Amino acid sequence: MGAQAKQKISIKAVLLSLAVLLANIVVNGLIFRFFRDSTLNPLVTAVLAVLWGVLGVYLIYYTLTWAVERYPEYIRTRVLPYVFIGPAVILLGWLLIMPALRTLYLSFFDASSEKFVGLSNYAAIFSDHLMATALRNNLLWVFLGTLACVTFGLLIAILADRSSYEKIAKSIIFMPMAISFVAAGVIWKFIYYYQPGDEQIGLLNAIVTYFGGEPQAWTSMLQPWNNLFLIVILIWMQTGFAMVIFSAAIKGVPEDIMEAARVDGASEIKIFFGIMIPYISTTILTVTTTIIVFTLKIFDVVMVMTGGQYDTEVVATQFYRQFFMYRNFGYGSTLAIVLLIAVLPVILINLRQFRKQGGF
Repeated sequence: MGAQAKQKISIKAVLLSLAVLLANIVVNGLIFRFFRDSTLNPLVTAVLAVLWGVLGVYLIYYTLTWAVERYPEYIRTRVLPYVFIGPAVILLGWLLIMPALRTLYLSFFDASSEKFVGLSNYAAIFSDHLMATALRNNLLWVFLGTLACVTFGLLIAILADRSSYEKIAKSIIFMPMAISFVAAGVIWKFIYYYQPGDEQIGLLNAIVTYFGGEPQAWTSMLQPWNNLFLIVILIWMQTGFAMVIFSAAIKGVPEDIMEAARVDGASEIKIFFGIMIPYISTTILTVTTTIIVFTLKIFDVVMVMTGGQYDTEVVATQFYRQFFMYRNFGYGSTLAIVLLIAVLPVILINLRQFRKQGGF
């Protein structure tokens, strides 16, 4: 009798949980359709949407938790964690995985997304002169930008930790991180600004002409070296990020080991390469891969500074141009997939490092 009662309770709990899940899907689906087709004032719609977002999430978690609590203890303890992460995983799948699959699907079609062309778009990418330039520039950003950010960040972290002005120095160097890439592009556009004639309002050209030099169109005329002047902006912004992470890692290096090395006659350079670098090697890898992802996806700076002209095109600007300006959905989707494929290995390396460090 006890086993039968337990079986009846389990069936009832299963049916109840399915009913709660279905009710959540139906109710939230209807509310979504209402907002999608609504003709209300945009401000009213925005306020109602925010309220729906807050209250809807609360009700989803509350009702699902209530349904799970109908189960026996041994089932409840196993299922409850998935109730809390389930909606987030579903939302991420809807917002990230589904668009990625849709983009992959579109990459096998022509510009109008009507005719299936197979791998023609992928073949076109590697035979297009503009794409060759974009890939070359992306490699410049990845190699030079990442190398400079990591190197300068590490050096500044080492030097700042030994300075009495550590907090001030780190605050100044980290400050560009508070600025968006678009704002940074506007600032540096004025620094590099060039106009014909003797009067220059651009800071760099003003300094050059003050010392008797000739003003230069730094971001347009000096091809392909103009890419280096754009990479400087990335270095200016991301060095502070690298410095803060490295500084925290360096403070975790055991002081007694370094003191023992000094007593044994080791120089500071040997201590740096023989003790500090091995201790913070995982941090160096994490910072490096993070900045590589930034450089692979670089878009804002190039778009603000040059619009992708003067041989400064990168893959992201090419994607924007093809997909949104030329309406070539097939080719644009292919560029997005190529960029995703380039970023994925770096992200996987980062995730592996987090796992080794016990991040998850």
